[in-house]
Amino acid sequence: MLGSVVGDIIGSRFEWDRIKTKDFDLFTPKCEATDDSVMTLAVAQALLDAQGDIQALPALATARMREIGRHYPGCGYGSMFGEWIFSNEMWPYHSFGNGAAMRVAPCAFAARNLGEAKRMARAVTANTHDHPEGLKGAEATVVCVRMAKTGKSIRAIRDHVHKNYYPMDFTLDEIRPAYRFDETCQGTVPQAIMAFLESTGFEDCIRNAVSLGGDADTLAAIAGGIAGAHYGIPPDILRQALGFLDARLMEIVTNFTAAHP
Repeated sequence: MLGSVVGDIIGSRFEWDRIKTKDFDLFTPKCEATDDSVMTLAVAQALLDAQGDIQALPALATARMREIGRHYPGCGYGSMFGEWIFSNEMWPYHSFGNGAAMRVAPCAFAARNLGEAKRMARAVTANTHDHPEGLKGAEATVVCVRMAKTGKSIRAIRDHVHKNYYPMDFTLDEIRPAYRFDETCQGTVPQAIMAFLESTGFEDCIRNAVSLGGDADTLAAIAGGIAGAHYGIPPDILRQALGFLDARLMEIVTNFTAAHP
């Protein structure tokens, strides 16, 4: 889960100032925790509250996303999702935006097995992103994080994604020149997964994701969630990233990592 937060914070300053290189400073004063981190931690809080009860999770996820999200009105919500956050009556709006995938990593840590991780991911996704592509993006992401967490090889993760979710028949170098900002799951999740598949370590994965010149914070959040589960996060990078979280978000980090090391 923390890999998603770290990736979001590193990628945040490149969301609107995109680059096509891996050569950049990881942290500057322009970095910040965006909606990717806020919603990831809202999902983490919902999972803590649910205590394994998947039937209760959809309502808890909706409540926590709205409750916590309203404290951060300027953190970068998309227009429809922003309306949803501040509404008490608005329900799923058939979205296939990449927000479906950037928030689900905590499910891979709270679940007892892969099947449960998929059910949890659907429970925290369908309250907004109920389009088939949105649900697929969330499931593909949580499957990658869970497989990485349980020690599956990069090759095994690649093969599973290629067979069940997206064709992994491209390279980052091939797509980088023409790749542009894309807010959809289908235009973000495969690319973020490839940033992990081609990586040699956690930091390299984040640099891969940002270097595509797309929706950098979300690409890095999705890729970082997988990489953090596979490689771990270098302590210095984690320390610097967590310094961008306020006390409210840090309390969720502390409680969730204690419950799901």
